[in-house]
Amino acid sequence: MYTDQANAGYATAARKPSGLRAVRPAINGWVHSTEIGGAVDGPGIRYVLFLAGCLLRCQYCHNPDSWHMHHGKPTNSREVLRDIAAYTKFLMHAHGGVTLSGGEPLVQPDFTHAILRGCKEMGLHTALDTAGFLGAHADDYLLADVDLVLLDIKAFSEATYHALTGVALEPTLVFARRLAAMNKPVWLRYVLVPSLTDKFDEIEGLAAFARALGNVERVDVLPFHNMGAFKWADVGVPYRLGDTEPPSQELLARTRAAFRSQGLLTT
Repeated sequence: MYTDQANAGYATAARKPSGLRAVRPAINGWVHSTEIGGAVDGPGIRYVLFLAGCLLRCQYCHNPDSWHMHHGKPTNSREVLRDIAAYTKFLMHAHGGVTLSGGEPLVQPDFTHAILRGCKEMGLHTALDTAGFLGAHADDYLLADVDLVLLDIKAFSEATYHALTGVALEPTLVFARRLAAMNKPVWLRYVLVPSLTDKFDEIEGLAAFARALGNVERVDVLPFHNMGAFKWADVGVPYRLGDTEPPSQELLARTRAAFRSQGLLTT
């Protein structure tokens, strides 16, 4: 179990595979919330588990109350899997599965892997929703239990990415290339924020990058919204995008067209 201070030091440290290992029966972790019946976080109907803890400080984050692990609920993988098991037949019938999101699930890699392993033992489809910055925390054994990665690439220049998130872009690109080398299916996510992530030289660069990877099945262009702005006040942090409007339909269409021009399916 990591403190926030330990997370900062662990952010760039790669976890090295040390041979096939058994996942312990119960791994402690912190959960922000759950959603039963999610329809946008992978195929079919999903059980979405939002884990607590994230190193990014995205300007448009709609869950700033998930940044610190200790703001979540302490639990363990056995308890989580017991709850998931109650929905197994429903999820299978709905051609769905389980998605681990956050926060950032790779802040808690052992907890994340224990849940993924248990889901695969139940025969469920698994998805990992990640910004990729902590991709080095996902060793090959963890990724072997992931059927789909929902990869959120938030911008496509170091300057824009750092201004938006407070961290570097390159670790995410390294992780994306690693997933491509594994031929791991990816749904790319891109949040379109007027005057922030609507720079078309970057969007076109990201589209070309995604095409070259060869494993991106679709691109979800997500319009910015500020429905979580009230949570920033609750955590005592100023919200910088209070006056930002959602993107127009024309801007959304142009952005999706940039990805489609590279032969990518968009939503």
